[in-house]
Amino acid sequence: MSSLSQNDPHHIHLNLNVRGLKPSATLAINEKSKQLQDEGRQIFRLGLGQSPFPVPSILVEELKKNAHQKDYLAVKGLAPLRDVIAAHYQRREGVTYSLDDVLIAPGSKELMFLIQLVYYGDLVIPTPSWVSYAPQASIIGRNVHWIKAREDDGWRLSANVLEEHCRPDPTRPRIVILNYPNNPTGTSYSDEELEKLAQVARRYKVILLSDEIYGETRFDGKHVSIAKHYPEGTIISGGLSKWAGAGGWRLGCFVFPKQLHWLRDAIAVAASETFTSTSAPIQYAAIKAYENSNELQQYITDTRRVLERVGMYMHEQFIQAGLKLSAPDGGFYLLPSFEDHRQKLNARGIMTSSDLSKTLLEETGVAALPGSDFGLPDELLCLRVAYVDFDGTNALAQAAKIASLNPLPDDFMVQNAPRIIEATKRITQWLEK
Repeated sequence: MSSLSQNDPHHIHLNLNVRGLKPSATLAINEKSKQLQDEGRQIFRLGLGQSPFPVPSILVEELKKNAHQKDYLAVKGLAPLRDVIAAHYQRREGVTYSLDDVLIAPGSKELMFLIQLVYYGDLVIPTPSWVSYAPQASIIGRNVHWIKAREDDGWRLSANVLEEHCRPDPTRPRIVILNYPNNPTGTSYSDEELEKLAQVARRYKVILLSDEIYGETRFDGKHVSIAKHYPEGTIISGGLSKWAGAGGWRLGCFVFPKQLHWLRDAIAVAASETFTSTSAPIQYAAIKAYENSNELQQYITDTRRVLERVGMYMHEQFIQAGLKLSAPDGGFYLLPSFEDHRQKLNARGIMTSSDLSKTLLEETGVAALPGSDFGLPDELLCLRVAYVDFDGTNALAQAAKIASLNPLPDDFMVQNAPRIIEATKRITQWLEK
């Protein structure tokens, strides 16, 4: 029996938008790390941004109770789930939503792909940004416009930069993606910054896709959606993967304003021909996740405290080692710049962020992603570090024993995140050498 080889003419039919694309960078480094571990290497996995915390027990129990749910559900999602999600965002943002505004999918990543598939305009992405926005657009064949955030602004997109992008072609249809707390930087926006961005977006009738998957992880608990300032043009993207530790559950949502229901309906049509519906047991269990229970609020509070303690530890150590980076506001990421060490890194043949990531993994066992995977120039020497390689179950249990108003003690890191301490030490000592 013959098989089709890479040189077979049938391969001409492979979509040219897919040829040449690499696998998702975060998933690729996770697989590489696992391979090296299987070979006996000690690897510190700071590449894939997966929550280290367990799924809250009340959600696990709900999933058990609903394991028997076997029917295909509505394409747009289970009505009671959409209802509690709408209530959640209305309660948090003060913007009126109903279940008709909510669309459920097997992960927000799927919805981000479909919105680009059905929308006819350009995709505008601030740099740096999450690794999959641009590849999704490339697969579909959409135009991608990168607009550069500035390092001195904490890599936040400013209203002035957005204005400069929109002004030359003011009527062009656009979707602008905002992501905060941000992956890869960990920084977020102030209410004032969001208001100024909203003013520009309204002036040019921009559709904002506000990726707030890390919103509940903001350390101070004061996350605000830009939908508060631009409700008629903002789609909020959320899900369970980051704040509830449930990445593998694959449940995401979009929340639309009434003015964009035409776009909601178009995505739902595409969904009906692709994923059909989201897992029934997961949807039933997720209802509990969006109810305002004391148990979940305590879980969220304690995970924030742990993430802040771990993130600020790494930030302080990196600053002492002469790296330049912004302090994190939420999530579990840092973006340290090694530019001030360029001369000695170049002397070792490390010219790009890709070189930096590869050499660091080979010589220290620390896996981190190059800045080039996030839309930054490869010649800019920076890495995205995901500070998640610790026992989240144990850390969460220890944090719960300490009153919420009290800071976590100095020895918390030693007891609960020794691998983070060791990984940080390996990076800084490698840099010194």
